[in-house]
Amino acid sequence: KVSAGPDKWSDNFPIANGPRQSPIDIVPGDASFDGGLKPLKLKYDPSTCLEILNNGHSFQVTFVDDTDSSTLTDGPISGIYRLKQFHFHWGASDDKGSEHTVAGTKYPAELHLVHWNTKYASFGEAASQPDGLAVVGVFLKIGAENANLQKVLDVFDVIRAKGKQTSFANFDPATLLPGSLDYWTYDGSLTTPPLLESVTWIVCKEPISVSSGQMAKFRSLLFSAEGEPECCMVDNYRPPQPLKGRAVRASFK
Repeated sequence: KVSAGPDKWSDNFPIANGPRQSPIDIVPGDASFDGGLKPLKLKYDPSTCLEILNNGHSFQVTFVDDTDSSTLTDGPISGIYRLKQFHFHWGASDDKGSEHTVAGTKYPAELHLVHWNTKYASFGEAASQPDGLAVVGVFLKIGAENANLQKVLDVFDVIRAKGKQTSFANFDPATLLPGSLDYWTYDGSLTTPPLLESVTWIVCKEPISVSSGQMAKFRSLLFSAEGEPECCMVDNYRPPQPLKGRAVRASFK
């Protein structure tokens, strides 16, 4: 289902071949250290966590975003960005699945925490502005079972099919962040249609752990709706796009 995907997107979304598309392959040796980059400030309020849904291409956890309760500030951005949702991308097997790669290395999954710039009136308006969105990307690496992530996976049985959703209260997304918030940053885009070039990407250097068994649980979700032939949700990632002269900066030496 998604295989009819990334290579055909430019037919309907010409921006797919634009100057600041995401993801990219991050080559650490080509990233320049920028001492002016501030540490990331993430302030998340678990009470803003609203629901979890299967949207047919991933699952996402959504947040109430009508006040500055859960925000991202500093790092490479100026102003206040509010958390809207987080979602993941993953592969059919443990050797692929992340959207960004590091010197060509693929991780089994990647977490995206999506924030929008409050200088705009809404997420929808921000999504089409060059500085409208900031997404924090976190790689998942096979290792110890991740107890915080398990709280999310435990709800999968209810949202297995496309279009299913259920309330998901009091989850703290900060528990999914790595110990170190060292990051790379560059100007990019959404990685799913409409592929708008509105994202300041902030990709954490340090991955979080996930077990092989937990990764298998991701693959139990379905691209298909109830009553349709079952189609497992796997390989819902876009491959790296050409850098086209963009700078990749590092917050660390």
